[in-house]
Amino acid sequence: MNSKIIEINEEEVKAHLGEFVRETVEETLNAMLEAEAEQLVNAQKHERNTDRKGYRAGHYNRKLLTKAGEVTIQMPKLKKVTFETAIIERYKRREISVEEAMVEMYLAGVSVRRVEDITEALWGAKVSPGTISNLNKKIYEEIEKWRNLPLESHYAYVYLDGIWMKRSWAGEVRNVSVLVAIGVNQDGFRDIIGVAEGTKEDKDSWQRFLRYLKERGLATVDMFISDKSLGLVESIPEFYPQARWQRCVVHFYRNVFSFVPHGKVKEVATMLKAIHAQENKEEAIRKKDLIAQKLMDMKLHKAAALVREGSLETFSYYHFPVEHWKRIRTNNGLERIMREIRRRTRVIGSFPDGESALMLVAARLRHISGSSWSERKYLNMDLLIDYDREDQVL
Repeated sequence: MNSKIIEINEEEVKAHLGEFVRETVEETLNAMLEAEAEQLVNAQKHERNTDRKGYRAGHYNRKLLTKAGEVTIQMPKLKKVTFETAIIERYKRREISVEEAMVEMYLAGVSVRRVEDITEALWGAKVSPGTISNLNKKIYEEIEKWRNLPLESHYAYVYLDGIWMKRSWAGEVRNVSVLVAIGVNQDGFRDIIGVAEGTKEDKDSWQRFLRYLKERGLATVDMFISDKSLGLVESIPEFYPQARWQRCVVHFYRNVFSFVPHGKVKEVATMLKAIHAQENKEEAIRKKDLIAQKLMDMKLHKAAALVREGSLETFSYYHFPVEHWKRIRTNNGLERIMREIRRRTRVIGSFPDGESALMLVAARLRHISGSSWSERKYLNMDLLIDYDREDQVL
């Protein structure tokens, strides 16, 4: 009997303690908002002050989920000045992360009931099925808006790649591709400038993707960097006739290795790297002919033919500043992002449709674009000022 009473009392203590913490968080946030309002108007409540910049006009309530539970924050309304708060900016970022987490759970096949339980455990309040559905619609709209933003910067270098996923179609499982473009802007920072569904990685899909970039404002490009995807190389001149195309050196090496015995791969890799270690294009051409002959002497005829004929497609980077070479001769940066997306989508198996696949990939890319990834300077684009653009031919 006594033990039962003690147990009830312990539960009551926990409940009271939880409510005390929640109220403390609520009071603290509202005190911070009030302090920000005082700073903006340059006066306390009811203070007569000739230097004041504005006046209070009441407040409105806003709900905020915290680890302590749901709190009500009182947002000050001001006249003559706009109320802006770092607290709300943090709330917005947190709100986005909550929405994206729920969308990812939903698209990953987690049941609505399970999403309710997870949100209650993480954020102290259960999210209803209707809320989940509305949030999915809202985030889809936001992703579509982000995916179709105008491209106002000039992008000298654009990296292209695609990722294959499975989708259900009329009772069957089919392949669907999502095509992605990353650009380096005039200030040397990377932007994710395009993501769209492609039926396949073929000429028709790449044409639609390049048209989508063109229509959004990608007027000119100095060089595209990609693997030798089916139909891509033929499509670039139709939309960007003055742009060069750089075949990813790493992908090219892999193509050559497919014609090399496993025991000889390291030796051939060293030979291939020597081609792209030359100080200019002319020397690289001489070196590739020597390497092709060595491969012939090793009886690796198909590898030799690929080096002799395909190496020229990997030399476009020589037309640009030497300081850029390391980062513009491969597609490694975009490849790393694609591996991260693959890791996140692998658990899903088959998507219900192409839009779901596109939305999940785009949601992840939008997250990356808003991270420190886009804030790190990638290249010094001042080096391109003296670059002779009239010399550009594909």
